[in-house]
Amino acid sequence: MSSVLNDAALDQLFRAAHTHSAFLDKPVDDATLQAMYDVLKFGPTSANSSPARFVFVKSKAAKERLAPALSEGNLAKTMAAPVTVIVAHDMAFYDRLPELFPHADARSWFAGNDALIQTTAFRNGTLQGAYLILAARAFGLDCGPMSGFDNAKVDAAFFAGTTVKSNFLINLGYGDASKLHPRNPRLPFADACQIA
Repeated sequence: MSSVLNDAALDQLFRAAHTHSAFLDKPVDDATLQAMYDVLKFGPTSANSSPARFVFVKSKAAKERLAPALSEGNLAKTMAAPVTVIVAHDMAFYDRLPELFPHADARSWFAGNDALIQTTAFRNGTLQGAYLILAARAFGLDCGPMSGFDNAKVDAAFFAGTTVKSNFLINLGYGDASKLHPRNPRLPFADACQIA
């Protein structure tokens, strides 16, 4: 990379971006969701493992399947959001490594090593969820990432009979800026960082 993003881009991705709980009544088209994925998939993961799996919950029927898993505080805003992304990870991600990391026998690093599978799937799937947030912001969308749901119920409703496990949720859409709270403070460099 040879150049620094300009202030407008940095503002859109980070400094002026907020977590949204309310969204305008404006749909998010499928082409935008695909374009987001086609960008975020290039974010780094260990051994190019790419364990994240995303379910873009848009339809009324799919939202109703999701609803019983949501905490009371997240129910109304999630049902109203144009899209809710289930950020998940495939515990059998290593079966794709011969394709994704062909220059080494990377599958053998994981097969039978449950602790390494769990750590790698969760860590790298979480990273890919963060890449999704940045990709969404890059495409002009706002995000409301959250916990506050029953993972087992989500897994039963959306991933039954598979090796995929849910991690967290992200509401997506065009945020209603009139309903934002003032930004909470962030830790300064000196409190969060060291240069060793």
